[in-house]
Amino acid sequence: MQGLLPLLAALAGYLIGSLSFAVIVSRLMGLSDPRSYGSGNPGATNVLRSGNKAAAILTLLFDALKGYVPVLLVALFGAPYGLGEGTAALVGLAAFLGHLWPVFFGFKGGKGVATAAGVILALNPWLGAATLLTWVIIAVFFRYSSLAAIVAAVFAPFYQLLIWGGGPIAVAVAVMGLLLIWRHSANIRKLLKGTESKFGQKARPAAGAKR
Repeated sequence: MQGLLPLLAALAGYLIGSLSFAVIVSRLMGLSDPRSYGSGNPGATNVLRSGNKAAAILTLLFDALKGYVPVLLVALFGAPYGLGEGTAALVGLAAFLGHLWPVFFGFKGGKGVATAAGVILALNPWLGAATLLTWVIIAVFFRYSSLAAIVAAVFAPFYQLLIWGGGPIAVAVAVMGLLLIWRHSANIRKLLKGTESKFGQKARPAAGAKR
């Protein structure tokens, strides 16, 4: 049974990650489904395009917490059950994958920036702080959320490897970084064309959305 605990913990992490708070918060606050406007991405940045800052902040907070809390629970209570750093990294990655492919929302999720940030902060607070600082610097200077996320995703694995070395955390952070970049492929094309939306830009209907 004890050998199954890491897998059960990862499954719990995935299910928690599958809670799409952009959609949940928008429904509770009577807002349009974030998948129907702007980029169509169920994430805090797109919710912000609705004009409701409170909804965007709540989405950001809960998306980060669903990555942070499962990892923290393993770190705090896993040792007596043989759950160590490897399981914590696995659970964090599972929560991140849940956000990308949520079982409760037809496996159509967001890009995972906030959830990845929560996971990294729980796995290694100093790495999380360095990664968030990288995001903030790029976001402030260039005002592109996508560019900030891409740069942070590239740098995070290198920070981990150069300062703290390899191991399960490095693997999890590298996998999340690669998936984040892949999920931003459309944004990369827009950045190269100069058509990417900046912070606060008015929302437009998502491609294929009903008008």
